[in-house]
Amino acid sequence: MNLFPRCDRSPAWAALQDHFRLEGRQFDLREAFAREPRRFEDWSLQAPEVLADLSKNRISTATLQLLLQLARDCGLEAQREAMFQGEAINHTEGRAVLHTALRAPQGQAPHGDEVQASLQRMLAFAESVRADDRGFSDVVHIGIGGSDLGPAMVVQALQSCVKPGLRLHFVSNVDGHDLAGVLRDLKPASTLFIVASKTFTTQETLANARAAKAWFLQQGGSDIARHFAATTSNAQAAAEFGITTTFGFWDWVGGRYSLWSVIGLPIAIAIGAAGFRELLAGAHAMDGHFRGAPLARNLPVLLGLLDLWYRNFHGFGSRSIAPYHQGLRRLPAYLQQLEMESNGKRVDREGQVLPYATSPVVWGEAGTNGQHAYFQMLHQGTDVIPVEFIAVRQPDFGAHVQGALRECLQDQHTKLLANCLAQSQALMQGKTEAEALGETAPTASRTLATQALARHRSFPGNRPSTTLLLERLSPRSLGALVALYEHRVFVSGALWGINSFDQWGVELGKALCNRLLPRFASGDGGGLDGSTAGLLAHLRGPGPEVSA
Repeated sequence: MNLFPRCDRSPAWAALQDHFRLEGRQFDLREAFAREPRRFEDWSLQAPEVLADLSKNRISTATLQLLLQLARDCGLEAQREAMFQGEAINHTEGRAVLHTALRAPQGQAPHGDEVQASLQRMLAFAESVRADDRGFSDVVHIGIGGSDLGPAMVVQALQSCVKPGLRLHFVSNVDGHDLAGVLRDLKPASTLFIVASKTFTTQETLANARAAKAWFLQQGGSDIARHFAATTSNAQAAAEFGITTTFGFWDWVGGRYSLWSVIGLPIAIAIGAAGFRELLAGAHAMDGHFRGAPLARNLPVLLGLLDLWYRNFHGFGSRSIAPYHQGLRRLPAYLQQLEMESNGKRVDREGQVLPYATSPVVWGEAGTNGQHAYFQMLHQGTDVIPVEFIAVRQPDFGAHVQGALRECLQDQHTKLLANCLAQSQALMQGKTEAEALGETAPTASRTLATQALARHRSFPGNRPSTTLLLERLSPRSLGALVALYEHRVFVSGALWGINSFDQWGVELGKALCNRLLPRFASGDGGGLDGSTAGLLAHLRGPGPEVSA
């Protein structure tokens, strides 16, 4: 029996529907700023390591009060506490959800002793790999999904913290071009491979691991035990592969929440034990904020409520992530899995089909690249797409950047920040046809053609955005930012009444793939649908003739 009501079964849901019809649908951000001189101060919030400006969102005090009541009606606080206490909230798999325990100091979360013992062992190994006498210049991490996206994103974001002379590579795609491109310039004697698979059965990961092993032996490598390690709970399978150094973890560590565990080994190798502990500390600080701050001043809660308001009342089907920092260019891909795998569900916890939408499509690109790609649609397209801008106040170009180069890059950083602020301003303010017409032609020379041109140059505005500001991109601030997104996803999932911690939707395709693989050898198309059988036959055929 579900102890927590779904959002649509709360009295606040009906009140929100009336409120949206009477006020929310017509809400205009420009008018809101005109009548609320302190709107920025009232709608900005300092959380650990993150300043959030929510003022450019289509939300009023009345809207917020109704959303907060909805959260209370759905037992959000009790659901939150159940997660922190280690209750089996992933009910379809009978598991607790305790990624927060991975970053908690000893004694402040369940499983503290075993978590700390695992962490210390992993960090000790990471430091040994970093030691100059080991001779490792390259680390190749082989995983997929949560075993890849989190570590790859963090290492890329914290490049300024990576030990000089140490190169980290990430291979995930079963497409052999991924691994081949990485191996091209490597030497076996100075390369360490890390195979990340909880069960040591993941098809894509094991295919790449076997290929890496074949390359290693072909190139003259001989000591598999020294050059291969694994983050897995299946030590026996790893040993059969030839790996003796393994790091296990628990079933309450979900894949997309696992970078804080031994899956974070490549992060620890890249930034060192002290840096990894800072990453954990930043996340733990955000955990404390989420668990302890009042709902009305709780940033993950406010963002989750906004997500529900936009998805279920405004009908906005996607959200764009625009990080204005090159180091965060893989953050949108990481967030795609975090949110869409967590909340891309069509039934509630009791298995009933939902009458409302859940996860939006999450997508994006680093600024300013995105401005020259898809921002045209954000500003003038037919769909309203909320945008999340992420900016970093102080750059860190590295100690090697000095003198005139530093001045040039500092100037570029100022331009980057100006672009970030300008885009959110433009989305909100827009430009009327009258303003565009005034720019196009003097009053005396206005024609139907110039009026049409002005329409092309006008912007509707009133397009919402959130801006998240970090002081600098450091292990601590990145840890807080990622934890913020984790908890925000929890909030919206809890209100929608879904299980955010299973992912059965990825299983069917995997099962069908395993059944199709033997058919590539046999050519047997029996029992397949016409499309799949036809494509299989074409892929097995000789291919088109190539003319001389």
